[in-house]
Amino acid sequence: MSEIRSYLGWKVDYLNPPGEPAFAGPDSVSWQVFKNPVALAIGGVAAVLLEFADARIRSGVWDHSVFKTDPIGRSKRTGVAAMVGVYGPQSAARRVIQGVTNMHARVEGQTPSGEPYKALDVELLDWVSATASFGFLTAYDRFVKPVSDANKKRFFEEGVPVARLYGVQNPIRSLEDFDAMMQKLLPRFEPHPINTEFLDIMCSGRAAPGVPKGLQSALVHAAVAILPPAVRERLELGPEYDLHWKGEMTVKLMAKTAERFPDASSPAAHASERLGLPRSFLWKSDAERARLLQNAAAVRASVPAE
Repeated sequence: MSEIRSYLGWKVDYLNPPGEPAFAGPDSVSWQVFKNPVALAIGGVAAVLLEFADARIRSGVWDHSVFKTDPIGRSKRTGVAAMVGVYGPQSAARRVIQGVTNMHARVEGQTPSGEPYKALDVELLDWVSATASFGFLTAYDRFVKPVSDANKKRFFEEGVPVARLYGVQNPIRSLEDFDAMMQKLLPRFEPHPINTEFLDIMCSGRAAPGVPKGLQSALVHAAVAILPPAVRERLELGPEYDLHWKGEMTVKLMAKTAERFPDASSPAAHASERLGLPRSFLWKSDAERARLLQNAAAVRASVPAE
C-alpha cells in the first residue's frame, strides 16, 4: 500500500524537527512492530473486522466517512494517524490526533435498529483502540516472529499515552484486558453484509494495485485467521476465509523478508534519523541497536546546553 504523508491537509514530516521525541522510543517494542508493513496490513484488516462487529461503530464509519466510496484512501489515512502516533514528533502527533477527535465529535446517529451512537462514546473509543493494538501485535507475533509475554505487555503500555490523547478511558495493558473487553461486547457482535463487502474489496486487488491479487487475498485470510474464534463465529466468516498452508507460508515469507530489508523511505527510517540514528536502525540486531542507542546518548550528553 503506497505511503501518504499528510493528514487533514497537514504534512507529516517524520524527519523534523531533529531530536524531537515520539510518544514511543526507538528502543520500544512498538517501533519494531510498526516497521513491518505486512504485519500492519494484516493487523489493520483484523482491527476493522473487530470494530465492524459492533453495529454502532459499523454504522458510524459507513454513514459518516468515505469508507464505502473510497475504502482504500480512508484506510491509508487511518494508517497515517497510527504511524504518526508511533513515529512522529510529539507535536505532530498531538495535532493529528486533535484533528481526528474534532472530526469524531461530529459523528453521531442511529444504527439500522434505532440504537443511538456517538463516535466519542467511551466504550467505542476504548474498543477501537483495543482492536488496533490487538491486531498489529497479534499479526506480528504470528507471522513475523514470536513476541515474549513481557514484550507484549511493554507494547500495550507504550500505546497508553497516545490512546489517552484519543479520549480512551480504559486502555488495554495486556491480552487479558483485551479478552475481558471483548467478552463484555461479544453479545452485541453480529454478521453483516458490510463485513463481507469490506473483505471483498480488500481481496479484490484494489488495496495495492502493484501487488498480485492472490497475495492480497492471502493477507486478508491471514487477518481472519488471527480473529478470536468467538468473534469469527459471531461474524459467520466460514471456511471460505480459512488460511491454508500455502497462503500461510507466503504471508510469513513476505513478513520475514520485510523484517530483514530496510525501507529507507518509511516513517520508521525517517524517525530513526530524526533522533540521530541510521535509517536502517530498526532492522539491525538487538546488540547493534543497543550500541547505536548508547552512542547516540553519549553524543547528546556531550552537546552543551543552550
